[in-house]
Amino acid sequence: MQRFALPPRPNLDDRAKEMGFSFARINGEIYWDERAFYAFTLDQIERDLEDPTTALHELSLALVARVIGDDVLLNRLAIPAHAWPLVRKSWQRRDPSLYGRFDFSYNGKGPAKLLEYNADTPTALYEASLFQWVWLEDQLKSEVLADGSDQFNSLHEKLTARLTAIKAMRPEVRDLHLACVTDSIEDQGLITYLEDVAFQAGFDTAQFAMRDIGTTGKGPFVDLDDEPIKLMFKLYPWEWLFAETFGRSPSMHETRFIEPPWKAILSTKGILPLLWEMAPNHPNLLEAYFEDDPQATRLGGNYIRKPLHSREGDNIDVVVDGRTVEQVGGEYGDGAFIRQALAPLPTFDGHYPVIGSWVIGDVASGIGIREDASPITRNSSRFVPHIILPPA
Repeated sequence: MQRFALPPRPNLDDRAKEMGFSFARINGEIYWDERAFYAFTLDQIERDLEDPTTALHELSLALVARVIGDDVLLNRLAIPAHAWPLVRKSWQRRDPSLYGRFDFSYNGKGPAKLLEYNADTPTALYEASLFQWVWLEDQLKSEVLADGSDQFNSLHEKLTARLTAIKAMRPEVRDLHLACVTDSIEDQGLITYLEDVAFQAGFDTAQFAMRDIGTTGKGPFVDLDDEPIKLMFKLYPWEWLFAETFGRSPSMHETRFIEPPWKAILSTKGILPLLWEMAPNHPNLLEAYFEDDPQATRLGGNYIRKPLHSREGDNIDVVVDGRTVEQVGGEYGDGAFIRQALAPLPTFDGHYPVIGSWVIGDVASGIGIREDASPITRNSSRFVPHIILPPA
């Protein structure tokens, strides 16, 4: 694994505009950053990232099967009791999942260590999928990259195939409604991309804001035209939805969701100690415990403290030798916490990369890299492309 500096494409702004990449810059700051790229060998990709992603996905599904019938564990994961029937029924029906993203600390030598699993509302998909691939094609065409350079990235094809399969599971459903909080340019960009993929998969699509979802008091939710929402992709966390009056509506049981309600089990960092309990000493897992578990003292004074639910690195503390050396504030500090063993991110010229490894359906399908000048990845962290080096 290496990091190489590289001049940006001279037509980068035009390419971003041409492809509808409206958040290549966010608030005037660089988000898509092609002033550098990361390079891997094929063996590093296959052995250290692709295979562990598949194994951890299978372990995560086994965890859902364990938790789903256990009231104590559902409560431990802060899933409210009123949501348990919805979560259980979605698992019993095997409602299909579209995607998820495992975030790894990896320095090229392995094994990669799982920092967390973004199973419900992962972002950075468009840039990892389509725009990253176009960057590779452009750089090969201009001979900036060596002939034979490749990328671990079949995301677009796998997304199209997965949505096509989901449509085949529900042939009576013609429409896919896609919703998010529309004041986030990044969320809006992801929804727009998935709407295009869904259209290619054969769906009629409608995009709208979460605030515009309504209910008639019976049947599924409805859109602004009072059309029933039978199937909805929602870029909105399950824990937020369950906490709202909206989340107690009978319509919750009539509309089908992507991601499905059973994904609420995997969308909490509480799975990290449970995965460790299921597979202690797994090469890709970090030792982890709930903070109120007496075994948490096994980590001594070196650990990461994380809330069960948080976004974009909020309310995370890095503790070294009993002293907090990095701390991020936020709005998630009132609930339960876990402690996870330290897995310091590698540094490349002062940059800290986190590798996001994507699962589409049940298949490991590609990676995207976010890097920061801090060891805590935030919403301001930049996306940097990658390649697989050509054979020697």
